[in-house]
Amino acid sequence: MYLYLLVILILNIFLSMVVNGLLLRFSRNLGIRSHQEFTIRWSSQAKPSIGGISFFIGFLLSFITLLLVFGYVDLATKNIKIIGFFAAVLVATLVGFMDDTFNTKPLIKLSGQILSGFIIAITGTTIPFSHIPIVDVIITIIWVVALMNSLNMLDNMDGITTTVSIFILLAACAGLLIMNESSFDLKMNVAIIGTLIGFLYYNWHPSKIFMGDTGSQFIGLYLAYASIDSLWRVGTSFENHRWLGFIICLVAFTPAAIDTLTVIINRIKRGQSPMVGGKDHTTHHLVYKGLKDNQVGRVFALLGLVSTSLAVIFVYLVSINVIWPLPLGLLYFFGVFFWIYRITIKYKAPESKSKPNN
Repeated sequence: MYLYLLVILILNIFLSMVVNGLLLRFSRNLGIRSHQEFTIRWSSQAKPSIGGISFFIGFLLSFITLLLVFGYVDLATKNIKIIGFFAAVLVATLVGFMDDTFNTKPLIKLSGQILSGFIIAITGTTIPFSHIPIVDVIITIIWVVALMNSLNMLDNMDGITTTVSIFILLAACAGLLIMNESSFDLKMNVAIIGTLIGFLYYNWHPSKIFMGDTGSQFIGLYLAYASIDSLWRVGTSFENHRWLGFIICLVAFTPAAIDTLTVIINRIKRGQSPMVGGKDHTTHHLVYKGLKDNQVGRVFALLGLVSTSLAVIFVYLVSINVIWPLPLGLLYFFGVFFWIYRITIKYKAPESKSKPNN
């Protein structure tokens, strides 16, 4: 099994590098916005937002390959969960592509996000948080919408969202392995990790391309699905408390969650809409503090590594019915939050107006 996973990873890294290289060569104007928008983006250079297209190509080829080569065709035709997952990915990618192409209104984007969450929820992928199905469906939709917006907001500096997403997917893979599930979802997670690593070659500072909204919406939806399938259901999988999955997810998603929380809190305190963008993210404040762009990338990579490691340790502890250390995850989350929040208070970012969700 591990050999198969390694082959899937290497093939998708290679495929992603080739696809992104070709897109970069032949689509230099794709996804590039107006000059005015770059007054609020961190990068002062216009670069094509084509990463999301390569994400979807990698996903589609991997999905088809797993169905045909690994014999999941019967599973896919009989399992509405996989069909719903594919449909939700299509909707999320289309929503992001429309925003990259036409700069759609926030309400249209939000409607697409809700639809994506609704699709995976009604097809069997729900967060096992309560014993009431409709409540779990609503919580699932909220989770999907929150992650699609959070990953979109985190995509504000070279390599950050890509790196954080890789570590979250590693935690999801570890969760599935600890639960002894060498499933279709595990192989898809490894394939997407390979796709992200290949893209990171072009996206690390100084980047040549951005993932764009196509990429952030795709990866937000994918991480929502992957976390529900693995981390959220750790408690129920080992016949333990359901709230354990919430703590594990909070720890695994710490980098993205903290950026979103600090930005929302600071913008509300300034009397500014949380949906109006600017150079006031946690990544930006670390630069105001004196770090260089590539150093900020390393900080978030380290934060992602620690978060993933803790999440995996917590999954293992639940598997052996040792749950008393898990509340320490909350201490870790809020400790990092207060550290970042204090930085954003001390080093004020230049305010600017922008398009939503950045």
